[in-house]
Amino acid sequence: MKVIGITGGVGAGKSTVLSLLEKHFNAYVIQADMVAKETMMKGERGFLQVVDMFGEEILDVTGEIDRRRLAEIIFANPNKRMVLNSLIHPLVKRIILEKINELRIQGLYDYVFVEAALLIEDHYQVICDELWFIYVPQEIRRERLKISRGYSDEKISEIFASQLSDDAFRKACEQEIDNSGAEENTLIQLKKILGRNFHG
Repeated sequence: MKVIGITGGVGAGKSTVLSLLEKHFNAYVIQADMVAKETMMKGERGFLQVVDMFGEEILDVTGEIDRRRLAEIIFANPNKRMVLNSLIHPLVKRIILEKINELRIQGLYDYVFVEAALLIEDHYQVICDELWFIYVPQEIRRERLKISRGYSDEKISEIFASQLSDDAFRKACEQEIDNSGAEENTLIQLKKILGRNFHG
């Protein structure tokens, strides 16, 4: 079973690539964002650590973490954002590693794809056999983000500035998938890389 990390800038359509991989290959997909959300639900490991650190005022009436309230706190204070990241990122990575080990033991999949925004910065190369960069030119990503998320040019520029450059992604990754065209074009590239393991 091969473990492959998927990364790329915002708006590159990583989830489209992941759904193609899940549909056409014997692959299991893990998304770090989803793991982070799950671990911050009531009673989970992340929930307990975050409430311990930030106090019960971040909880809503149902006792779950109020994400909006937490976001306001951490965006108003960069130090608190660093604290939250230092709690959640290592925990998410540990949960992902546990899941990969569980899947290895089950032996049901040819591939596990791990998608994380900070795949390179958080050193996921230590748990992945290789990393793939999902590439889309900035102007296309900008248009996609305006349409799909209603972001302003200013917000998009800020996000782009906070992420790695295309060159930095390329340097860290073994494969590059151009996802700027039709889904069929992306699938052709995936078939070329994963070849014999394709199923319709």
